[in-house]
Amino acid sequence: MFERVTLFCFAASYAVALGLEVWHQRRPRPVLRLVGLGFGGAGLLAQTIYLAVHRPPLGWQFGWLLVLAWVLAIFYLYGSLHHRRLAWGIFTLPLVLGLVGVATLFGPPTREGERVTGIFTVEEEKFLGMAHATALLLAAVGVCVGFVASVMYLTQARRLRAKLMPSEGLRLPSLERLEEMNRRALAWAFPLLTVGVLSGLVLMVRLADHIADWTDPRVLAAILLWVVFALLLYLRFGLHLRGRRVAVLTIAAFGLLLVTLVLPHMGRGGLP
Repeated sequence: MFERVTLFCFAASYAVALGLEVWHQRRPRPVLRLVGLGFGGAGLLAQTIYLAVHRPPLGWQFGWLLVLAWVLAIFYLYGSLHHRRLAWGIFTLPLVLGLVGVATLFGPPTREGERVTGIFTVEEEKFLGMAHATALLLAAVGVCVGFVASVMYLTQARRLRAKLMPSEGLRLPSLERLEEMNRRALAWAFPLLTVGVLSGLVLMVRLADHIADWTDPRVLAAILLWVVFALLLYLRFGLHLRGRRVAVLTIAAFGLLLVTLVLPHMGRGGLP
């Protein structure tokens, strides 16, 4: 029975939840928010079942993007329940749907002869490989949270410049709260990104004789992402850069993260 759960099941549920959230923002009705949360919860449940049944490996973009979307869907549901008066889903659900959509474009792995066990490929079942994939996944979650906070910050700043009343338009947290949310996300993501990059480099050294490729586009993009994040943290905490500039730089770092995720591993001996 669970095998019948498809990508369309949870993508459609998230899309309906987003539509109801938009409707609720235009014509506030508590029942719209409640039904929207129901569809969001149903989507999360369906996606959880899909991941548990199919267990897509993190060695492929398909698995990476779906697991990242799943974590962000949890973030959406928690935020919507915890901040019931805020337009949480308007900013998080498009990101979840976008990640699921990109994952669908790649499709599940179909290469024959590649053994997969659990959520990691065989070589990733080693401790270092698991640490590498897990750290990068959690770092990506932190970057996505920072991205959401930055988009909300820019939106709220624009509303304040337009001198809109608090009851008009989207209900968002204060600029100070959004800036703190972004700061915590950056401080959380960078150490995890560092662990992920370093463990990945160690793995490449261990595998250098047969499948590692130091010109791998994803490896180069991951290193560039780390450099950009180090610069961003220096500007934020060293030079005390704040406000709109940090938000824009965070959005740019998120764009680089997406590029890193969708780039193929060219030197992984069979991975696309």
